[in-house]
Amino acid sequence: MPDDAVGNEAFAVIRDAMKADKVVGVSKLVIGRRERAVILEPRGEGIVLWTLRFGDEVRPEESYFEDIEEKADPELVPLVQQLIKKKSAQWSPEMVTDPIQTSLLKLIDEKKAALKPRKTTKGKKEAAAPASNVVNIMDALRKSVADELKSKKAG
Repeated sequence: MPDDAVGNEAFAVIRDAMKADKVVGVSKLVIGRRERAVILEPRGEGIVLWTLRFGDEVRPEESYFEDIEEKADPELVPLVQQLIKKKSAQWSPEMVTDPIQTSLLKLIDEKKAALKPRKTTKGKKEAAAPASNVVNIMDALRKSVADELKSKKAG
């Protein structure tokens, strides 16, 4: 979706022109390091993007079901119909989840929680920062100069 007024207006004009002329846009898009053919179809207040397959990625439809029986056992059909009826439910988005996305979101939340500064209670000294291999060059230089001055005074 566009994120400003000019982009929003351009989006709406393109969408409405495509609707009025009853056309779709055909283009290519890179998804996961692979170029895909796509169609952009105006629908409602938006534009739907459909990914397509190139001709060499699709096998002839005759070969799909050539090894499957043409007729089903007539005695089994009613039993399977009962099973389908018993297992059918109203659609809900919770029926379909993406375990990879769920795991990633959980990992992101854990990382965010680890990055949040811990609140200290009044009266207690702040805990020392965890040791780090990152050196602040200015702090190191100041310490070195201070140590040099101390050694000259002592000697």
